[in-house]
Amino acid sequence: MRLVFWTGFWVFLADQATKYVVVQWLDLAARLRIDVLPPYLSFRMAWNRGVNFGLFSGADMRWVLIGVALAISAVVLYWVWRDGGSRWAQASAGLLIGGALGNVVDRLLYGAVADFLNMTCCGIENPYAFNIADIAIFAGAIGLIVFTGDGKSKRPARRRPAGRGKPANKTP
Repeated sequence: MRLVFWTGFWVFLADQATKYVVVQWLDLAARLRIDVLPPYLSFRMAWNRGVNFGLFSGADMRWVLIGVALAISAVVLYWVWRDGGSRWAQASAGLLIGGALGNVVDRLLYGAVADFLNMTCCGIENPYAFNIADIAIFAGAIGLIVFTGDGKSKRPARRRPAGRGKPANKTP
């Protein structure tokens, strides 16, 4: 479980630090766009009040989304605690939880998630922006799918009392 907490801590810290540097220190909130590696990478300010890709941003879902993020984080934490899992599964859980908590802090402080990374390739203009937390959530979710679910729980199976269960196979 220590790996879950440390991974989550470092993801949360990296997310919040990059948001502070880009949005506040580089003043992206006022400048709105900074070309980093044109035309592939730019910082483009986007305040996401909705879910992925700004869906439902017209509705005031701030507290619902905070509750959902905290509930999912708690369920993932309990799941990994209960089943154990490999180091990769624990790191994946930490990625997801750290990213979710980073976006929760944004919603608490700003009422929206600060998205700023924008990648464009091959002449296709990408209208969407994302952040470190979004990358961690996505990678953590994929990691949990790939590195868990083998059907083998790390907890020992309960023993049946003597005389119960399947009858013994007796041969004459």
